[in-house]
Amino acid sequence: MKFRNIVHFIISGLLVCITTAPSFAISGVKGKTRKSVLNADDYRHYVEYFNRMEDENIAQAIPNAQAWDWMKTNIPLFECPQDNFEEMYYFRWWTLRKHIKQTPVGYAFTEFLVERSYADKYNLISCALGHHTMEARWLHNPQYLNDYLHVWFRGNEGQPMNKLHKFSSWAPDALYQKYLVDGNSVYLVDMFPDMKKEYSYWEDTNRLPNGLYWQYDVRDGMEEQISGGRKVKNARPTINSYMFGNAQALSKIAALAGDNPASVFYRAKADTLKQLVEQKLWNPESQFFETVKEDGSFANVREEIGFIPWYFNLAEKKQEVAWEQVKTEDGFLAPYGLTTAERRHPDFRTHGVGKCEWDGAVWPFATSQTLTGMANWINQGHTAVVNDSVFFRQMELYVESQYHRGRPYVGEYLDEVTGYWLKGDQERSRYYNHSTFNDLVITGLVGLRPRADQAIEVNPLIPEGKWDWFCLDNVLYHGHILTIFWDKDGSKYHRGKGLVVLVDGKEAGRSETLTKLVCTNAVR
Repeated sequence: MKFRNIVHFIISGLLVCITTAPSFAISGVKGKTRKSVLNADDYRHYVEYFNRMEDENIAQAIPNAQAWDWMKTNIPLFECPQDNFEEMYYFRWWTLRKHIKQTPVGYAFTEFLVERSYADKYNLISCALGHHTMEARWLHNPQYLNDYLHVWFRGNEGQPMNKLHKFSSWAPDALYQKYLVDGNSVYLVDMFPDMKKEYSYWEDTNRLPNGLYWQYDVRDGMEEQISGGRKVKNARPTINSYMFGNAQALSKIAALAGDNPASVFYRAKADTLKQLVEQKLWNPESQFFETVKEDGSFANVREEIGFIPWYFNLAEKKQEVAWEQVKTEDGFLAPYGLTTAERRHPDFRTHGVGKCEWDGAVWPFATSQTLTGMANWINQGHTAVVNDSVFFRQMELYVESQYHRGRPYVGEYLDEVTGYWLKGDQERSRYYNHSTFNDLVITGLVGLRPRADQAIEVNPLIPEGKWDWFCLDNVLYHGHILTIFWDKDGSKYHRGKGLVVLVDGKEAGRSETLTKLVCTNAVR
């Protein structure tokens, strides 16, 4: 590594430590003096069970023996009356911890625990970079995620990793979503040049003459799709939605950096791409966002990637009809979750089994994208087609799918009818770090909607009468510790009845009903 690159990397790392450590330390002091609603040690038994149920074949930065101490220090606590939700919440933190790896240039998150021949240095794969960022943004210690992003974009002698662009990416958008939780504008602005280069790369390599972007399905991490091909340059809802989200994020980051021309520039790019996606990827006959083939024709198959525009708030009211497809068994609804292609299509599940097919089987990667998009849409006030009942039922299926032989398990992909993990007996599939879950619990079920301002917005997507109580505690947000709980009759937490938001132990807002609650100027 050249000396000046070493200096650049070290300075960047110090900048992060200097700007985030005080916030973390202050939060820790407040957390010690306040009275928590939940007692962390009440949930230790989950980790003890997870540790007992496996042979720890691979240990990285934080082995099983240290798992509970690490989780107690780093994660928000959660409890609810539905045991499998609670168990899965702690299991997913336990598995995320397994993927933290110490590299010579900082901490990173792996996708597979076992070595993969197509991975970059340190066994890193960029496919789920956005998912890793969305999930890990809730960890108390910012070093893990701050390092991880630096490793990908600066860890190769000051340059990006060689295989950063092996897969499509929504890294700029995910980085901005991270900022909405940690409030660390210094880190965000420092990464702005890297994110501009990231955007330019895809413009230079994958932009079509009509302004849309193409991608091979395998480079979306979604090989063997009905609409795609490993060597086919189709315009897909994936990369085009990602680029829209990235442009939006870059516009906002530029504004924070005080670069108004750049903010206007990227806002214009987002607006243009939004129009192109609506005009060229929306099939009026199928009423769905579809892949467009190289010859300009629609692929004529509804695939789960058609919901990705909602992940980035791209879609409009007129496209809401697409969500009808998650409620019908001819569409995407299956006993173990949402399929990656519509079940009515004649090519559904025709590509075989065991080679990472996305022609219908359930993939957590796609499930978490779709449910994030659904939560976004509901939170914009659109409840005519999907609502909290639809979202909650899909979260139930998502939880139920993450078991194998009676034990918590997350792998690559599963049979939509039997729930069997299609690579469940292969070592590579175990603890596959390729999706989000806890971010959906926090931002969807509990409904903490991260914002750039000083308000706290909570909108639980839990149907009335489903849960009489729940609590999310020890959430590090904008340098403060948040507690959000629902106690229908006041008998569970003995702090009065209703939906309550605490900031550093002090009440910031309350609602008697399980509804949207906005606490203004709560995190100053």
